[in-house]
Amino acid sequence: MSAIVDAAPFVAGALGAGGIGVWVSRRRELVRRWCTWALIAPVVGGALYFGAAGAALLAAALGIVAAAEYGRLFGLSAAQKAVVAAAAAGLPLAAWLAPGGMWRLAAAAVLAAAIVPVLAGDTEGGARRAAAGVFGVAWLGGLSGLVLLGEHAFALCVAVAVADVGAWCGGRFLGGPPLSPLSPAKRWGGVLGGAIAGTAALALLGAFTPGLVIAVAVAVPLGDLLESMLKRGAGVKDTGTWLPGFGGLLDRLDSLLLALPVAMVLS
Repeated sequence: MSAIVDAAPFVAGALGAGGIGVWVSRRRELVRRWCTWALIAPVVGGALYFGAAGAALLAAALGIVAAAEYGRLFGLSAAQKAVVAAAAAGLPLAAWLAPGGMWRLAAAAVLAAAIVPVLAGDTEGGARRAAAGVFGVAWLGGLSGLVLLGEHAFALCVAVAVADVGAWCGGRFLGGPPLSPLSPAKRWGGVLGGAIAGTAALALLGAFTPGLVIAVAVAVPLGDLLESMLKRGAGVKDTGTWLPGFGGLLDRLDSLLLALPVAMVLS
């Protein structure tokens, strides 16, 4: 798509400038994160370049991996993991191939996630697992926004990534009071830095709309806190260990998973 081609120099320039910055810092964690970003950017951009088909396949692949991490996080049964994974992969594909039936599929997935513990006779943790399964379907189903937002999906992905970097810089250099007990290390200065950086990215990409601005300025920090709440409840620091500099895929997608549905609702 032309928007992605036009944005390629901006993304490449941001990565190049970031690479110089992390090299100067000599901080191993930042170098690891930059290397991961350098791999993620062409994969996401390349997939979204092919329109709805590429977006759907990308979202489905992300959904399957994220569902596996989510299932481990909450100790879901194999059957519930399968339901959440099927919904996370199936909803983006339905948004591409059969958008009219997408909401019926979502409703069926929610019902299945709630009923599986009942059919299994789970007397000890059934209610908790049913709630976790339903939430997982709703949360990871937000990846269908990569399809439904069209060309704006790429701009939102870039803006969320830039906002994350801006939040780190803002929290480090601006400081301010703690944002939430859910994540004491995060500061209101980080929220300000992330909002400024993310909305500036939207403006540079020609996607400065009220819905996308709210998704970046408000939903991005809330998405980060939402995942922090889930991890604290599960007693873990990260959802995985395989993604250098971040932990698991959910640790990288947390902000996007809330920004996408907010953008869809407000667009």
